[in-house]
Amino acid sequence: MNGTPELLVDRWIAIDRDGGVRVLVGKVDLGTGIRTAFAQIVADELDVPPERITVVEGRTGITPDQGSTVGSQSLQSGAPPLRAAAATARAVLLRRAAQRLGVTVDRLDTRDGAVILIDGPHAAATSLSYGELVGDGFGCEVDALPALRAPSAYRWVGHSTPRVDLPAKAHGTFTYVQDVAVPGMLHVRIVRPPAVGAHCADVDAASIQRFAGTRIVHEGELLAVAGPEQWSTAEAARALAVQWTGGGLPDERDTFDRLRDAAGDPVVTRAGAAIEVLATDATCEADYRWPFQSHASLGPPCAVADVRKDGATIWCSSQGVYALRARLAAQLGFDDDAVRVVYVEGSGCFGDNGSDDAAAQAATISRSVGAPVRLQWSAAEQLGWDPKGPAMCSELRGVVREGRIVAWEHDVWTPPHLHLRGAGARALGGAVAGDRNAAVDYDVPQRVVVHVAPHADLETSAFRSLGAAHNVFANESFVDELAHVAGADPLAFRLDHLSDARARDVLERAADLVAWRAGEHAWTYGALRCGLGIAFARYNGHGAYVAAVATCTIAEDGAVGVRELAIAHDCGLVVNPDGLRNQIEGNAIQATSRALLEEVRFDRERVTSTDWSAYPILRFPAAPAVRIAVIDRPDQPALGAGEPTTIVVAPAIANAVFAATGVRLRRVPFTKARFVDALALFAEGIRR
Repeated sequence: MNGTPELLVDRWIAIDRDGGVRVLVGKVDLGTGIRTAFAQIVADELDVPPERITVVEGRTGITPDQGSTVGSQSLQSGAPPLRAAAATARAVLLRRAAQRLGVTVDRLDTRDGAVILIDGPHAAATSLSYGELVGDGFGCEVDALPALRAPSAYRWVGHSTPRVDLPAKAHGTFTYVQDVAVPGMLHVRIVRPPAVGAHCADVDAASIQRFAGTRIVHEGELLAVAGPEQWSTAEAARALAVQWTGGGLPDERDTFDRLRDAAGDPVVTRAGAAIEVLATDATCEADYRWPFQSHASLGPPCAVADVRKDGATIWCSSQGVYALRARLAAQLGFDDDAVRVVYVEGSGCFGDNGSDDAAAQAATISRSVGAPVRLQWSAAEQLGWDPKGPAMCSELRGVVREGRIVAWEHDVWTPPHLHLRGAGARALGGAVAGDRNAAVDYDVPQRVVVHVAPHADLETSAFRSLGAAHNVFANESFVDELAHVAGADPLAFRLDHLSDARARDVLERAADLVAWRAGEHAWTYGALRCGLGIAFARYNGHGAYVAAVATCTIAEDGAVGVRELAIAHDCGLVVNPDGLRNQIEGNAIQATSRALLEEVRFDRERVTSTDWSAYPILRFPAAPAVRIAVIDRPDQPALGAGEPTTIVVAPAIANAVFAATGVRLRRVPFTKARFVDALALFAEGIRR
């Protein structure tokens, strides 16, 4: 999801007279540390120390339009044009210095923000700073084939540079979007209906007369209270008397049946020879299910909007400031250029978590009240009303002959994972990322069929890894099931079906972290049953390679614990090893939480899992230790590193549970009740 390419160097790089460098990027740092990584990349290409580089991100009209920050592609797709711009800028400065000094370019080099003469009697004393050479800018386009630094010449890329944002965050002085304030702003709270889809029939304005300075905003389906003070406004919103009509939700118990019934014509994404074999023989069949999940950021959405007659400024934590600008301009009736969207980091973001919706609400309310507003959702609103990561389900069938998979079929049912919102709100067409990683990376004949339902029980949106989390859970669990039928070691079975050397490498490195031995994957420790489980995937079929080994325990009551995750990760060129490890570890822990605990619950009116008890996330005592093997390939392009670890954790845990107990968990989350139910089915199967 990349935007309009920027051709001019000055749209990416600016150097001031003192030699400070300002880097303009369209991708935004969602807390992942890419702000620091971008500085490292420019530092090497431009030959300027990272501490002299300021990264400016996500400001419409100022930074380039690089689309949305999604899919762990900030370095994969966002860095190459920036790298090219920096290399072009360095070449321009060398040419200008050559002209100024009356020498050829080959007699010059750069060092720490200056051009230096490398030969001759006065070489040591001859240099020109970038500030002396930059003039009014570069005034040229980015070279389509710039002379990039060789990896062997990197001084900063590949080294663990401290993140620039962490000191302020550690000391509590970092400015999050929740901290933004503008003069004269009012505070706003949304008034939510008692049932999803309910309509406001009447509002009793007198019910909040005791709250001085508050006013009611009612535009279309949007009902809110605005006031001069934050907490009294929140209290007024709770006190507002409203008559609601209609609304409601279907029965939660039938979610997956409705998903399958609503699906349209199937889309065949892989049409291998598997179907002919499966028509006469199926060694194994299984179905897998993934629930609705909340983005569950630790702080709820917030936005500040200042809408005036001739334009608007919105401060928010959007992943795509230009896409949001277009939405807001259409909503407000402005030209795009009259709307300015400024990215300010929020409190965690793993996809479309409601931040853009909060920005749109704030813009509408600011226009209505004629003043700047700060709109803050509550934690309950976030868990109850954010768009959800979609529920999905799959059916798999496979045939094993003489120890090899000779046929594989995967049918997956998915609602849309991406939406357009606003006046023309609709789901995007096609498989809309529900097909991500539906095909396996193994050398097997496979048929993959995606069934897309046009809608879901709850509003859905992009959530970390989109369909890949479910699809890899299903695929890698099923690989283990086929390995068991074949009587093969799960690691050896996978390696026997892989010719990609990088895929084999991550599997072997992950196994090495736990000293994997064939046939030694289960043991007991007191009353605990313990097991090892392995999983592998290449993210989105062309991204980073990752493998995980989970060390799990199962208590007598069926509680699944994850003691350790061993992760091997190959994302090509590693820019900041420490930053990469942070991302891997964070993803591993979040994915463990999603696998063990997280499931949105709802009744016939609304979502009921609206606090951290009803929607539990992993707590520190239950977090696994994470061991990491980073495979650095400086001669290869950088691949996305944020999401890939997410997709292998759930299947590794499920496979470890099977190794320890013989019980196959095919539905996320792996709660005690789910284990007990699966154990009953396992026992029934043994009796048969």
